[in-house]
Amino acid sequence: MFSPFELMMAGRYLRARKAEGFVSLIAAFSFLGIMLGVATLIIVMSVMNGFRTELITRILGLNGHMSVYTNMPLQDYNALGLRVSDVEGVLSVAPLIESQVLISVNNSASGALVRGMRAEDFAKKPIISKSIISGEMSDFTDGGVAIGTKMAQKFGLIVGDPITLLAPKGKPGPFGTIPRSRTFTVAMIFDVGMFEYDSGFVFMPLDSAQLFFQMPQGVSSLEIMTDDPAHIADVRRRVSAVVAGEAGVYDWRDMNGSFYTALQVERNVMFLILTLMIAIAAFNILSSMIMLVKDKGRDIAIMRTMGATRGSMMRIFMMTGATIGISGTIAGAISGILFALNIQSIREFLEGLLKANLFNEEIYFLSRLPSEIQWHQVSLIVVIAIGLSVLFTIYPARRAARLDPVEALRYE
Repeated sequence: MFSPFELMMAGRYLRARKAEGFVSLIAAFSFLGIMLGVATLIIVMSVMNGFRTELITRILGLNGHMSVYTNMPLQDYNALGLRVSDVEGVLSVAPLIESQVLISVNNSASGALVRGMRAEDFAKKPIISKSIISGEMSDFTDGGVAIGTKMAQKFGLIVGDPITLLAPKGKPGPFGTIPRSRTFTVAMIFDVGMFEYDSGFVFMPLDSAQLFFQMPQGVSSLEIMTDDPAHIADVRRRVSAVVAGEAGVYDWRDMNGSFYTALQVERNVMFLILTLMIAIAAFNILSSMIMLVKDKGRDIAIMRTMGATRGSMMRIFMMTGATIGISGTIAGAISGILFALNIQSIREFLEGLLKANLFNEEIYFLSRLPSEIQWHQVSLIVVIAIGLSVLFTIYPARRAARLDPVEALRYE
């Protein structure tokens, strides 16, 4: 495609001499601009992919994909659960009690959400069961509860310590409603990596929750796990048909739909904005190539009079500009991938160096800075960067090819 002569001339133009220092400086800035643009786009998209995956995975892993509920406690929940479990696409059905409580420890109080569930269902949630940092699953029995690591740190609790829970619905008395309270024992401490759950959730055995919340034969809802949460509409339709007239159905899209949509929109907008950064850097290639063509007008005219074709001139200058863009893209891709793969270590190093918290888990919900490289996305970024770099070399290359040798040499 390129002759040895064209390769030689493109290589010479890339190695600027002192007289061409300004052109060379613009080319260097073009290279850096493309490299930083590509690297930044890969890093930002990897972090946003990581946020999306971590949040959705943890939210679905903790909350289930779908729930069957009524305004009153579900009484015949075992029979209803068996019917729902036979629906195609349903993997598991678990009875659940969920209610707000007030936690009281050593004259300190804080609100929390209690989830009562069977021990076997608790163990089937890998995001929780694999995040236990203290205590044993065998201790998750009547009188024992599981709390998050942030809650344990807040109240100074360890496994075996007492924790008092106050339910909002109590017994009526002469001076108003008296809240029900009971002291439980911390049986386990977990760390799922999400601040909201680690600081505000208490897991309790189902029979203890039924007794504490005065639901001896009932539950709040049935939690359903499906085989594909991304395509849940068909399963929801079948479950709704099974429980029609007895209960309602809602899925994770109803609870987190706006949040999921916001993540998608934000990711798409960031991709567009950072792609414009690459386009701006590619404009530097355009300006440097225009100046190079103007500076090399005499050389172009001499080569044309010696037999070089218009096509050769065009290929020489396209190759010169494209080399800057392609090399900058490759350098940026390598830098971005390495940064994304080690972003947590880099974050910890910078925090130690600056003595500042760069990633507040109370704001971002996660305890670690997530990153997920999607290779098809990296490939798209590389293709866009190379495509823009080559596209912006066409105009100056056409100018070089259309240069009239007579006009260029008239005043030489």
